[in-house]
Formats: sequence, C-alpha cells, structure tokens
Amino acid sequence: MVKAILEQVKKRNPGEPEFHQAVEEVLESIAPVLDKHPEYKKAGIVERLVEPERQILFRVPWVDDSGKVQVNRGMRFEFNSAIGPYKGGLRFHPTVYPGIIKFLGFEQVFKNSLTGLAMGGGKGGSDFDPKGKSDGEVMRFCQSFMTELCKYIGPDTDVPAGDIGVGGREIGFMFGTYKKIRNEFTGVLTGKGLDWGGSLVRTEATGYGLIYFLLQMLKDAGKNVKGATVVSSGSGNVSIYATQKCQQLGAKVIAMSDSNGYIVDNDGIDLKVVKQLKEVERKRIKDYLKARPNARYHEGCDGIWNVKCDIALPNATQNEIDKKAAETLVANGVWAVAEGANMPSTPEAVKIFLKNKVSFGPAKAANAGGVAVSGLEMAQNSQRMSWSFEKTDKLLDEMIMQHIYRQAKASAEEYGQPGNLVVGANIAGFEKVARAMLAQGIV
Repeated sequence: MVKAILEQVKKRNPGEPEFHQAVEEVLESIAPVLDKHPEYKKAGIVERLVEPERQILFRVPWVDDSGKVQVNRGMRFEFNSAIGPYKGGLRFHPTVYPGIIKFLGFEQVFKNSLTGLAMGGGKGGSDFDPKGKSDGEVMRFCQSFMTELCKYIGPDTDVPAGDIGVGGREIGFMFGTYKKIRNEFTGVLTGKGLDWGGSLVRTEATGYGLIYFLLQMLKDAGKNVKGATVVSSGSGNVSIYATQKCQQLGAKVIAMSDSNGYIVDNDGIDLKVVKQLKEVERKRIKDYLKARPNARYHEGCDGIWNVKCDIALPNATQNEIDKKAAETLVANGVWAVAEGANMPSTPEAVKIFLKNKVSFGPAKAANAGGVAVSGLEMAQNSQRMSWSFEKTDKLLDEMIMQHIYRQAKASAEEYGQPGNLVVGANIAGFEKVARAMLAQGIV
C-alpha cells in the first residue's frame, strides 16, 4: 500500500524530489501504524494526506526602482486543516518552486501536530529574491503578493508566518496591505512587530526550541551540552539563537556559515559580531574576520561538516548533510545532531547517524519551536494580550519542546524502534491528524 501511494505521488508531482523525499520518509515510518489501524486504510487517510487540500498559484507583478515591471510567481499550498487553521511560513527565495513548498507544507502538518496546538499545515512563498532590493522594492512586491494572497487567508482559515527571505520587514508590509484591503486588524500573520501584535521569544523561538529539544536527547544519553564543541551551519535567526542558547549553557560554538562559505573560530564564535553583520549590516559571513582576525574563512559552505565537533546543528537548508558529510562527522566523533533547518540531512545521512548511535533530533520535532511560538502569538492575538518573555519561553521549553520529545520517544518505543526519533516523530504527528480526519469523515 505504502509503495503504491508513493508511486502515485511521484506520478502526480513529477520533478519534485524534495516532496518525494519527505513523503517517502513519513510513509516508511507509519507503515506499522497502518497495519495496526485498518480503519485508516479504509478511510484513505494517507491518500488524502499527501494531496494538498488547496493549491494556489498566482502572478505577482511589481515595479522596481528603475520603473521596470517585474513579474514573480506566488504560491500557497494549504495541506491539511484537520486539527486547526493552516499554519506555516512564506519563503521568498529564487529557488522556490512548487516542489519545495509542497515538501515544506507536508512536513508542517506533522510538525504542527507535534506541538499540541490547534494548527493545521500549509506553506507558501515566491521566487522573489529580497537580497539586493531596496525597501521600496520589497514593499511594492509584498503589497502585490498580499493583494492576491489575502483572498485565501484569515485568522481562522490560514495564518502564514515568515521563513527564508521573510522577516519583520516583509511581514510588516504584508500585514499593512491585508489590513487595508480587509479593513480588519486580526492575527492573520505571525512574526509581527511587538508594537502591533507580535510575541516575545518569536525571534529566538526556533533556535531556542532546538536546544531545548537537544537537552532532552542529551539527558537520556547521559551527556551534557556544557563544555561541548558545537558547529552550527547557517547564520540566520535559527543559527544565531541556537548559538546564543548554547553559549548561555556553557557550550563552545566554533563554526557558522552562509551560502558563500564558513568561518571557524576556535576561541568561540563572537555572536555580537555575527548579529551585527547579519541582522544590521546584511553582509556576508567572511566579513567576520575583520573583527576577529584569528578566525579562518573557507569558501563553500559544504565544508563546514569537516570541522570536528561534539554536536552538529544543521541550521541552513535542506539536504546540506549528505552521506559523505555524515560519515565525516561520525569519524570525527560527533555524538549528537539536532536539525534546525527543514530536512537538512539526506536519508542516507540519517541512516549513518542512527547506525552509529548518534543522538539524532529530526527537524519536524527539533525545529518546531518557531511555529510553536507562532501558535502562542495566535493565542495572544485572540486574547488581545501580550505575555512576558519569561512566560512564553517557559511554555516553549516545558509545555512544547519537552512534550514533543516525550511523544516522539514514546511512539518510537511503542512501535519497536526505541531511540529512533525520526520514526517516533512521524508516527506521533501522524496519529493525531489521522484520528481527526477519521472523525470528520471523507472531506
């Protein structure tokens, strides 16, 4: 059955390897669940899960600073709303195409389920590249994008957030456009500014949540992050705040990267310098050496996994750790890997980690902190209230990330694969959605 469904997915979605990969991983994990629950097969739960409830494609015309008309493609894939309104980010990047967004939206269904919050799964974006654009160009693009997207979203329907290329600036421009067109001030987007409905901890959430999940893994493995050497790929929000939390807990982060290359600072990354470069000046990571001349810079971001470390945090992009990189990490003595990006390890890499007893935190569980605090932002918007940093951070750690870890661990044990959090996370996320779909009939 699982094989037939996968073949159907490939036939209906040709040329979309990321989506195929994501579906295959989940289907392999949930096969024993389907054997135990024939009612899921009868109701076509899996066949419906792999097909988005809605697929929205639209053009986005805008005018650049020279007065030339530009046209990009916008999209939103509303995958599953069985347990709540669609929830998931918007990605603005030239590599965006339907296959990437489908993979992200499909993963989001299970990730959101794991949080325990009432959120379905969806994802969207555009092949627009905000890099090198003026604020005016970004604003005009965002206004055009939201003019179409606003027809399909709402606080009880679909609540987008940010992702790669979509930060506070882009969320602000889109929110303003939505508010003007719909004449309503609602929590329709998350990642908003603190003065107009945003939540404390949202900026830090994915990175902090990743480390909270890692701590639970290490506790069960009898290890501690204090004193550990860490490599964290990327230099965006996830990597920056995962690094910050690691440093607060006594670990030494020695390497970070961007799409051009990576830096190694054996004295420990100076996070103030990285934040100035990336959050204020929007410069490349190689400029880190101007402030820290004893550090080293290497062209090409792939080589970061050659740096010897105890803990690896792939926080950049999908499939950044392949079989060779995983073998190198294991040979160099890595004992924990926690995924901050979406699907950053290839299936072959994951098998190597599990075979070598490396504590492995899969993305849909380990990086759920961002969407979890987005869910908390939705709750605060509904209450017309703002919670303290301490309250929100405590909920992220104790109510959400620790709960996700316990669910994944318990499901792995229940189905005879103790310690395999990949299988555990997929099963735990799937079962909640499947039960809801079964209860709601064939819709």
